[in-house]
Amino acid sequence: MRKNTKPTLLAATAALALGLTACGSASDPSSSAASGGAADDSKPLVVAASPSPHADVLNFVKDKLAAKEGLKLEVKEFTDYVLPNTATEQGQVGANYFQHKPYLDDFNKKNGTHIVPVANVHLEPLGLYSKKVKAVTDLRPGHTVAVPNDTTNGGRALQLLAANNLITLKEGVGTSAKLSDITDKKGLEFKELEAATVPRALNDVDAAVINGNYALEAKLSPAKDALVLEKSEGNPYANFLAVKTGNEKDPRVQKLAKLLNSDEVRAFIEEKYQGSVTPAFGTPAS
Repeated sequence: MRKNTKPTLLAATAALALGLTACGSASDPSSSAASGGAADDSKPLVVAASPSPHADVLNFVKDKLAAKEGLKLEVKEFTDYVLPNTATEQGQVGANYFQHKPYLDDFNKKNGTHIVPVANVHLEPLGLYSKKVKAVTDLRPGHTVAVPNDTTNGGRALQLLAANNLITLKEGVGTSAKLSDITDKKGLEFKELEAATVPRALNDVDAAVINGNYALEAKLSPAKDALVLEKSEGNPYANFLAVKTGNEKDPRVQKLAKLLNSDEVRAFIEEKYQGSVTPAFGTPAS
C-alpha cells in the first residue's frame, strides 16, 4: 500500500460519496447496516480494502469462513489510500484493511482522524524492479530509479536502496528518510512518483521501487521478479485490520480479527501468493 495524504478530509468526503456509490453501497450509507457502525452481530460488518491482496483475503474469509462464526461480511474495494480511512472515521464502513502502522500514524497526525489497528495480517515486501538490468550490481552512475513520493513509502524505499548499498543515508533517519537525507547517491538519479503510478513508469526508468500490492496489480511477482525485496523479520510494515477508536471490541470486528489470523488464512496467503505476500499475524505495535 501506500499513497500520500495530501487531499483534505473535506475533499475526501465529497469523493467518498461518489466512491461508495461506485462500489455499490446501500443508498443510505448512514444506516447501521451500510455503515457497519452498530455493534450488532445481525448486521454486516462493512470493510474497506485495497483490491489485492486485501480484498482477496477478505473475500476468502467471507466465502469460506465467516458463516461458521456467524459473521456477515461486506467488502468495499478502494483504489486509493485516503478514502478507506475517511470512510472509517465517518462511519460509512466499520473497518478497513489496507495499510501499515507508519502510514496510519502519519495519516492520523495530518488529518486529525482516530483510526487504530486491531490485528496484523500480512506483509507485502517492498521491492526493486527493472526491465533494463538483471541485478542490483548492474545499476550504474547515470541510471534513474523511481521511488514513491509519500512520506512513509519514500523513506521505506530509500532504506531498501541503502540496505543494498545503492545509496548512503544520514545516520538515524529511519523510515522517514527523504531524498535530501542521501549523503551519497553513487551517481544515481531519482524520480519521485505517486506509489500507484510507479509500475507504469518501469519502462521509462532503469529501476523502480514498487509497493507489493501495486506490483501484484501490475502482474509482477515480487518473489520472482524483484531484484531485491525487503526482509520480513522485524519489518514494521505489516498490513492490518483497523477501526475507529472505540470500535475495537465490536464483536464482529473481533470475529473478523480471529479469522484473519487463522490457519486457513495463513494457508490461503502462502498458496496464492507464493512468497510475494507473507502472513504476519499478531497484535500490532502501539
